[in-house]
Amino acid sequence: MNFNIEVNGKTIQVRKGDTILVALFRNGIKVPTLCSMKGLSPTGACRICVVEVEGVSGLVTSCSNVVEDGMKINTHSPRVVKARKTLLELLLSNHPDDCLYCERNGDCELQNLSVELNIRERRISGRKIRHKLDLSSPGVVRDPAKCILCGRCIRVCDEIQSVSTLEFTGRGSKTHVGTTMNRDLNFSTCIACGQCVMVCPTGALHEHSNIDEVQDSISNKSLTTIVQYAPAVTVSLAETFGLKPGKDINGLIVSALRKIGFKYVFDTSFAADLAIMEAATELNERINLGVNLPVLSSCCPAWVRYIEQFYPELLPNLSTTKSPQQIMGAIIKSYFANEAKINHGNIYSVSIMPCLAKKNESQRVEMTSKGVFDVDVVLSTRELVRLIKLNGIDLDNIEPQQADSPFGIRSSAGKLFAASGGTTEGIMRTLHFLRTGKEMTSPKINELRLVTSVKEVSIAMGKELVNVTVVSGLTDIEKLIATVKEGKSNAHFIEVMACSGGCISGGGQPFGAVEKEAKARARSLYEIDDVETIKVAHKNAQVQEIYDKQLEKPGSEKAKKLLHAKYLKGKSLE
Repeated sequence: MNFNIEVNGKTIQVRKGDTILVALFRNGIKVPTLCSMKGLSPTGACRICVVEVEGVSGLVTSCSNVVEDGMKINTHSPRVVKARKTLLELLLSNHPDDCLYCERNGDCELQNLSVELNIRERRISGRKIRHKLDLSSPGVVRDPAKCILCGRCIRVCDEIQSVSTLEFTGRGSKTHVGTTMNRDLNFSTCIACGQCVMVCPTGALHEHSNIDEVQDSISNKSLTTIVQYAPAVTVSLAETFGLKPGKDINGLIVSALRKIGFKYVFDTSFAADLAIMEAATELNERINLGVNLPVLSSCCPAWVRYIEQFYPELLPNLSTTKSPQQIMGAIIKSYFANEAKINHGNIYSVSIMPCLAKKNESQRVEMTSKGVFDVDVVLSTRELVRLIKLNGIDLDNIEPQQADSPFGIRSSAGKLFAASGGTTEGIMRTLHFLRTGKEMTSPKINELRLVTSVKEVSIAMGKELVNVTVVSGLTDIEKLIATVKEGKSNAHFIEVMACSGGCISGGGQPFGAVEKEAKARARSLYEIDDVETIKVAHKNAQVQEIYDKQLEKPGSEKAKKLLHAKYLKGKSLE
């Protein structure tokens, strides 16, 4: 049911049941807020969204009050603006004065709102609250001094990610956001997905930056610095540099990385092809033996951490195949080092990923060989943007280039890993070949590309059906896990990505992306799949060459030693 209300002297149409904030937004009227989150119930914590409603003595929080027929609202009256400024000045009164050095400088909602409300002097001075900086996690840094108690991080961790690491602690003026038992992040229940970082309006939560050490490694003449970049990265940077959202700038990224000074540039999508070969072989064997089904995907380190902590009894179901990042790191320091005649100890392996959990994953003891990390350091997509700008590279004026061989050719199946359902789609294409000896009539599985949080699909392979489930984000993940624990799931394979939409919406991606841009990134991946000739991992000649020269065949003992890992109950990502 629709009805009319009056806003700033003009009549607009609104929907019954909408909050004032949502109704205004639908009609293109912007009201600032620091605590509101789309899809979640309002809290009214920040009160920045107050408006004036005729007939109501006090100001009203627009996020938590519902529109009523005939309502008359003023969104920017002198009284409202003054109240917002006062509220913001109170937040700024004890906020650190280090904007020039802050990770979020130029991309901070608190800073932007201060500009919008024309706050140009400090009228209210408060005592600066000193907090310990939490640097324990390789992926996420927690700086409580910059927290404005909006509660977004708590809500995304609890209501969306189903982890509940963060909570309000203390009382009154001593209230702050912390972890249970006040543990450091790396020793808490945190899975390092980074979604708290994505919703934090300030620099209270940000990624652990590794830019300086990467710059140092490039300058070190005794090191061979090699970089790999994830499938999601090339479709996530366009809008940051003023290009069409979702545009694939693979060639420009390769060119930029070479100009930065990396000796070799490899596409992680190639390693995704190897991951498909190993995971499909592993799944095929388990189906034939009828053991440890359904197989749970293992390419998302945040999901792996979630299982380790909360449901260790399901670890036997977890695929042992390493993630593409770790597979690439392993073959760079073994196969490639031998082929290029480089001492693996002199290789500095850098990975560029859309995910902060990848920083944690690279530091796991399972991801080492003879005490040497397969991947030395991980940069987020945001860090890549800073690195490009730091080196003065203008993407408008460079020529695209191809990634280096022998890891320069990849199938489009490997590229699909960036989107939710893409991992499953790639594995099913190869599994079909393993079980029937024939290619799928149509490799595209449209049902896996639907924009839903849970997708259940049955795929015909000869005279049998292989059932798969794809989960996008961890909201209500307990329901799915319950079916697995109770033996009620008929799935053979379950793909879970901790971030809604998959890696294209990872915790290390550029800030400010909206749902429309995320869909553009996924669409770009599907367009790549439509036009490329190699659509299945098992037809990648360079993948087959690695098996012939070093790994023998998928699932061999040599392949398992290099490309597989086992995970342990309740283990910290250290």
